[in-house]
Amino acid sequence: MTLPTRFNFAEHLFALNRGRAERTAYIDDRGTLSYGQLEDRARRLAAALKAAGIRREERVLLLMLDSHDWPVSFLGCLYAGIVPVAVNTLLTPDDYAYMLDHSRAQAALVSGALLPVLQEAMARGGHEVQTLIVSQPTGALPLPEGAKEFEAALAAAAPLAAPVTTASDDPGFWLYSSGSTGKPKGTVHTQGNLWWTAELFGKPVLGLTEADICFSAAKLYFAYGLGNALTFPLSVGATVVLMAERPTPDATFRRWVEHQPTVFFGAPTGFAGMLASPRLPAREAVALRMCSSAGEALPGEIAQRFKSHYGCDIIDGIGSTEMLHVFISNRPGDVRYGTTGKPVDGYEIELRGEDGRPVGDGEVGDLYIRGPSSALMYWTNREKSRDTFQGGWTKSGDKYTRDADGYYTYAGRSDDMLKVSGIYVSPFEVESTLMQHPAVLEAAVIGKEDAEGLTKTKAFVVLKDGGAATEEELKAFVKERLAPYKYPRFLEFVSELPKTATGKIQRFRLREKEKQA
Repeated sequence: MTLPTRFNFAEHLFALNRGRAERTAYIDDRGTLSYGQLEDRARRLAAALKAAGIRREERVLLLMLDSHDWPVSFLGCLYAGIVPVAVNTLLTPDDYAYMLDHSRAQAALVSGALLPVLQEAMARGGHEVQTLIVSQPTGALPLPEGAKEFEAALAAAAPLAAPVTTASDDPGFWLYSSGSTGKPKGTVHTQGNLWWTAELFGKPVLGLTEADICFSAAKLYFAYGLGNALTFPLSVGATVVLMAERPTPDATFRRWVEHQPTVFFGAPTGFAGMLASPRLPAREAVALRMCSSAGEALPGEIAQRFKSHYGCDIIDGIGSTEMLHVFISNRPGDVRYGTTGKPVDGYEIELRGEDGRPVGDGEVGDLYIRGPSSALMYWTNREKSRDTFQGGWTKSGDKYTRDADGYYTYAGRSDDMLKVSGIYVSPFEVESTLMQHPAVLEAAVIGKEDAEGLTKTKAFVVLKDGGAATEEELKAFVKERLAPYKYPRFLEFVSELPKTATGKIQRFRLREKEKQA
């Protein structure tokens, strides 16, 4: 499997789907967009950016809610050889000010609802973009001087006649890391990396076809969501459902019932919340044939309950912003709940000990990946780039074990692992066990020093609505199921857990809370 040296991913997708011009590519909150319309609008956007003076390889901030205009913008930039910088829509003005300055974005494509926060960011950071294009209903908001409405910008431009000649290894787009500690890192991906994830995971593992309707709770600005709602379905001519609002259980259920997606992409926190909802749709009300989970490890208990209700598997896997998408995964017909599955063909995996050498089966090791979708670097951050991108290998920051059958099981983040009595304890293992209790909705485990300065486990527990359990009951519950040294010596009931925008539990915030107590 090889990729030509000259390669433009947007043109690649358009060429694949020119025989499907009338087929629906996207369904959003406003209506539908055909494959023919997608290409026409993206090529118009490419021409509009070039006419505005945006040059090849210059960056464009892409701050948009999930709608038709997001894939039009992303693919239009790629078509023109311009680099979209896709950013989280839930950040603060200070975050955007940093990203504008760090990326030196020459233009911004923004949803009208997010324009005020972007304007505040530009005022705080002092970085002015030369072109501002706003996606909103015509005349919905007064625009800043010089800004253009998205529809007007497209209408004024004829479709760019041909794609800019780019190389498969040219910088194609940026994604920012979640920035759970320190400043977010600008992760630079190539034009070709998108193709690799579709060929290695989207087609062979997920088995997507043009008959599928895909719906991702993870938004397009995340690496996970970008594959789910753009790269994979458009590579086979499938249809995609987009949702601008937050993926609450009720919002998700409405799309399941109204649009009948066949493949749903979610995360463990979302699956847990949906299963706990009294409005969970009946099996016969939906058309799901398969679900995918990533972002954090999926507890086996959640996967089993979901399959019991809907009769369809959740294919759990692990990916990263640095590798762009999933590189270890369960597969249809080969699902071992509680594990992350086996390496995706095309990727090599190593688990290394503290001495840097590979560890044996059953031992906890740091996860390293080698594969063709790895990012080039972190922009202007040589130290972090060297630490993460080591020759052909990418250091994930996760710890895993591998069993004798070749299945990998998550053991926590490298900075979340606990050593209790000199033995590694996985916070995830304790959390998963707590979540098997019928009264527990969510749990997060961190290390806490006892009176003697020794590290012990502490659990923060969120109970289900109407659920009841005592501290001693939950401690005993874990003791009965895990080695005695693993049970939480401390336990605190909380109403909610701190999380990133992707739903990942932020254990570092819980650690900070303990230090301040």
